[in-house]
Amino acid sequence: MKYISIALLFLGITVTAQNAHVHHDSIKNLEEVTVKNAAKKKIETEMKMAVSVDEFLSSSDNISFIKRGAYAWEPLLNNMSTERSTVTIDGMHIFGACTDKMDPITSYVESNNLAAIDIKSGQEGSLHGATVAGSIDLKRRSTPFSTEKKWGGSYQSGFEFNNKQFFNLGNVSYSSNKFVADGSISYRKADNYYDGNDDEVKHSQYKKFNTSLGLAYKTSDLSSVRLDAIFDMAKDVGFPALPMDLSLSRALITSASYKQLFKEGLVRVIDSKVYFNAIEHYMDDTTRPENLVHMDMPGWSTTYGLVSKANIKKNSYSSEIQLNAYDNLSIAEMRMYPQDRSKRSMFAYSWPWVTTRYGGLSMNNYWDISEKSQLSLGGSLGVNYNYSKYVEFNWIFHPGAPQEKTRFLPSLHAGYQLDIDQFNFSVGTGYGHRAPSVSEGYGYYIYNSFDRYDYIGDPNLKNEISYEGNASAGFKNERLSIQGKVNYFYIQNYIIGRVLSMGSPMNYQSVGVKGYTSLDYATLFNMSMNAAYDILEHLHWKGTLTYARGMDDKEGNLPFIRPLSYQTSLHFMHKNFGIQTSVNGDFAQINYSPEYGEDQTSAYTIWNISANYTFKINKVKTVVQVGAENLLNEYYSTYADWGNIPRMGRNIFTSLKFNF
Repeated sequence: MKYISIALLFLGITVTAQNAHVHHDSIKNLEEVTVKNAAKKKIETEMKMAVSVDEFLSSSDNISFIKRGAYAWEPLLNNMSTERSTVTIDGMHIFGACTDKMDPITSYVESNNLAAIDIKSGQEGSLHGATVAGSIDLKRRSTPFSTEKKWGGSYQSGFEFNNKQFFNLGNVSYSSNKFVADGSISYRKADNYYDGNDDEVKHSQYKKFNTSLGLAYKTSDLSSVRLDAIFDMAKDVGFPALPMDLSLSRALITSASYKQLFKEGLVRVIDSKVYFNAIEHYMDDTTRPENLVHMDMPGWSTTYGLVSKANIKKNSYSSEIQLNAYDNLSIAEMRMYPQDRSKRSMFAYSWPWVTTRYGGLSMNNYWDISEKSQLSLGGSLGVNYNYSKYVEFNWIFHPGAPQEKTRFLPSLHAGYQLDIDQFNFSVGTGYGHRAPSVSEGYGYYIYNSFDRYDYIGDPNLKNEISYEGNASAGFKNERLSIQGKVNYFYIQNYIIGRVLSMGSPMNYQSVGVKGYTSLDYATLFNMSMNAAYDILEHLHWKGTLTYARGMDDKEGNLPFIRPLSYQTSLHFMHKNFGIQTSVNGDFAQINYSPEYGEDQTSAYTIWNISANYTFKINKVKTVVQVGAENLLNEYYSTYADWGNIPRMGRNIFTSLKFNF
């Protein structure tokens, strides 16, 4: 049971699935809890053990990605852009510093410093703040205290042939009765990749360095303090879908936390954390001599925050209460030059020093009505405050727009879960508000290379209001499991860009100016079906089918909505040997949106295969893996590839991992 296991929570053991239970955490009465192998979810897939965070997230059936290159993909939860979801690291709010969204929060961590990723759909994700699509919480590795002094770690290295990517991932940990230390380091370097026609996709290279450190000290038998830090740096990152690249990105993410357990009483644990993070991001077109006018787009984001949560348990009732508060300053500049960079011809703030302050209280409650059924009810109330230092940039298009604005963001959600023998069912509903993002509210001439328009924010935009319904049904026996899920969102004041009759484009590549505006409403439907079957003792099959449909108030198609897609895989494992193969693809994107820059994309099918062998070298567990992605070298581009950039062709990969 999630809240009974207080001692395990104190030890830093978090049991979280890559794709959390369909609707609610399962709560059952247990007399005794036994945890083996620290119950940690590996950040890897059956096909590939050396995945990036993006590759791991893409294995979830409710997350897709917008890709502008081979690095820093933008995650779409429930087919909604990142403005509508909440992405956190251990509950900490972090905001990117790029107006083009080329630095999602997922780009500032690595797979070897994460223990799990917690995905919540819709208003169930409101525990971490106001949201519409849901939440993605990246949970860091945390070694538990131990009665004896222990050292542990792993090292992984490998090479991918298509883009000549070389990577090294290392972890080390030390634990004792009073003190714990976790450290990680990683480095990836990749050249341009080649598509299915064996043509080089220029400006798709990248270099990434990441390191983290965590220190924990037990202050008493029932309390501990912990310090954490992550440093991430990327250089020479190309974006083939954009007219510019990334010269440098740096992030420092720090926190200090205190955890207190209680043996008796209503409150079982209190965990409080203060944090600070700073991000700098420098986009420029130094490597694009063909551009007639050069542009630099540096950005900075600084956040101070507090997150404090309490777990409550009494009889069949349990609850989680969380307080979130943060202060963020977002700055982005736009500097234009002729071919001679010493003669700057234009300067503007695309984010005019925008301060966002948020404070919110969230609560999730669970009741075990019986051994077979559970009721959940939760909600949150947040206050969002914005202040634009250089409001004159907003006055150009919105005269008299307020320099500061305060919004109230309520949220409610409820759900019911029923288990009958081998069947399970759930239904749920949700209601919530979200405030416009910094770009939507205060952006100034943010160039969108997808539809080739400059975008202008509007400080007077109304809150988006989401009404949500969801349901699921499943069956499971010893060999077969089937799970179906659906959700439906009706979103009032849906924020999207529309062509403005005033203003002229600032970027010479733009065809016009769009302003963020609110539609009366938009609707979004998501469906997924997952199945698994044990064909033989050592041979297992899995399959996934997903479909989505998004429409605006004129029954036009919303952009970046995933077409019918599928994945099927076979996995054979016997003793120390394993082999797995998968086929995945999308049907043709026929419900595309020309108004928002989309065109029709063709159907495609990709075949992948890999094999791994496990053995020991002087008691050190060693795993070697070799495989191939896009084995048939298919040339394809998907609905979510910015500017129809082609995906990677055949890619043979190798990996070697040591665990000690």
